This record gives sequence, structure tokens and C-alpha cells, in this order.
Amino acid sequence: MKKRAVTLLTLLAVSANLMACGGSDATESSAENDAEQIEAEVTAQTENADTEEEEVLPEGKYRSELTNELIDDSLKDQRPIAVMVDNESIALPHYGLSHADVVYEMMNSTLNGRITRFMALFKDYESVDQIGSIRSVRPTNVILAAEWNAIICHDGGPFYVDEYLDEACSDHFSGTFSRVDNGKSREYTEYILSGDMDKNFSNSDVSKDYTSYYEGAHYQFANENNPVDLGTSYPDDAIDANMVDLPFPHNGSYLEYNADDQLYYYSEYGKAHVDPGNDNAQLCFKNLLIQSCGYTQYDEHGYMIFDCISSGYGYYVTNGKALYVSWKKTSMTSPTRYYDAQGNEITINTGKTYVALVPVDDWEDLVIE
Repeated sequence: MKKRAVTLLTLLAVSANLMACGGSDATESSAENDAEQIEAEVTAQTENADTEEEEVLPEGKYRSELTNELIDDSLKDQRPIAVMVDNESIALPHYGLSHADVVYEMMNSTLNGRITRFMALFKDYESVDQIGSIRSVRPTNVILAAEWNAIICHDGGPFYVDEYLDEACSDHFSGTFSRVDNGKSREYTEYILSGDMDKNFSNSDVSKDYTSYYEGAHYQFANENNPVDLGTSYPDDAIDANMVDLPFPHNGSYLEYNADDQLYYYSEYGKAHVDPGNDNAQLCFKNLLIQSCGYTQYDEHGYMIFDCISSGYGYYVTNGKALYVSWKKTSMTSPTRYYDAQGNEITINTGKTYVALVPVDDWEDLVIE
């Protein structure tokens, strides 16, 4: 209000100066009208400022750039890790995924029923005792990890990934994690255990903190006190979304909405996806981002890459509703942005996010109801 008072005094001084210089009645009237208009604008700006006051956070906390949840301030500059997790049925159960902030699922190969693989992003990875099992990376994953400035944790990959891993914006650790005797063949026994990341950083020049390739905030989050309600914000466009059935034939991914806690619970292979490292908690999310995406197949072995530096369409799903959106990604390090029908970037709710890249030729098999 002090700023407003100073501005008004300035306007009055300008008006008085015009009259003192022998201005005409028309000039005086114009000056008064200008002053009234600017006063109205200043009042509106002041009222907006009052309603958009900066949030006072608890001491030692900040809002995560991945989820908007309050986390320890010591993590603010720490880069997330992007962990490649095998999604073949024999690899189950997965450890640690219920703690992930963002989970991507996408076709990993055009063969074997278009089997999918997870890429899970963790900000506070040291708080998770076991993550995995770890498998190989694909070019699409390297591109998407770069938009978070995330360090990729994997075990090898086809030679198609080499040119992407060689990019200055890419950092990764490969095959440098712990082996756990779980009774399975060796390819299903690699996990990130406590202390593994510290050893990797100690044995490399990879920065633990964000680098110059980090482009800043990724998603736009709504204020927790005023969450996104698609049915209210887009009453003519939002559709019911109590169940989302992905067109992933190998594992049959689907998510069911629980109205009690307003979260979407993930299942595959006909059963709930649970995490034995977290009291068998079922994998669940506040936000779902479903993208239709073209792809290029490299060879007869099913290796492929999604055309994710591009644009397309999809859905944003939250709180029992879905909104048709468009998406766009302009470079390897630029975040994927999502827009409503009016071309405005959408805001999403505080919480964990699931991102699915659906092959464009399977899009018509997506079911949201």
C-alpha cells in the first residue's frame, strides 16, 4: 500500500504541474482522467500483489521442482537421478518405485509385444534403500533425462545410445551398482543400494549439483490451497477419468482413480504394482500425462527411438478428470511443455507424476473412462 500511495502522490504532482504551466481546461481534464486511470491500474496491481504474496515456507524446507512437495533445503541444488528399471514380469517386484517423484513408461522395443520399460526420477535418492532392478538405456530416455538435468543410472545399452550419451548435457553411471542375490539370473540382480551413488560420484567427475545445462523449473504447479480442478476450469472440455487403460499389450498397464485420496493407482500384469521396499505400497500418482508420440525403428531387433523432440497431443489427468492437451519439446535440454486448447501452458497439481509415451499407431486403443 505504501507503493500505491507514493504513485498517487506522483500522479497528483504531475497533474498540478500541468495546471500551473497554464494548461487549458481540456488539458486539465485529460490529466485528471489519466490520473484516475493509472490509479485504477495501481489499485488492481496492489490487490493482485496482496493475493499472490510469496509463500512463507517452514525453516529448512523448499518446494521440490519435481513434485512441488516440501522437502529438505539441502537438496535444492542436487540433480535428480533417472533410473532405468526393467519391466519384464520376471523382474518383479520392483524396489523403490513408490518413492520416485516422476515415473516414465514407454515402449522399449517394437518386439516382444512392445514391452515397456520404466525410467524413474528421484530427487532424494539417498533416502531410498534399494532401487531397481537396473537395466539398459535407450536414446529416448537419454533425451528425456536431459530436460531434468538428471543423471542416468543404467546398465549398458545398444550402440544407438552412444551419440546421445556423448552429448555434453548427458551424464550417466553404467553397471556400477550393487548385485543382490535374489535367486534370478544375473541381468535381474543389479540395484542401487545405499552408498552406491556416493561411490559413483567419488570415482567420476560427474557433478552432483545442477549444471549449466539445467533450464530451470519444469512443470508449472498450482498452489496447494487452490488445486487444479479440470471440471471447474474446463467444464466443456474435461471428461471423466476414473480409469486409464494404456495400450501396452505386453504388460497391460492401467491406473484406477481412488476418490478418497484423489490418487491414481498403477497395476500391470493383472495385479497391483507393489513395492516390497516400502511395506508393499502400491505405486500411485497425483498427475498423469499421456503423450501420443511417433517413433523410428532402427533395425529388425526392435530397437527404436521416440520422436520426442517434436510436438503432438495427449491428455492431462488428475482428480478424476482428463483434459485433451497438446505438447511440445524443442531441444534435448528443454522441458516438454503441455498446453490447453487456448494455447496456455497448463498447471498441474502437487504430487507425483506418471508420464506415458504412447506410440502414435496405438493411440486409438487408449481407454479413458
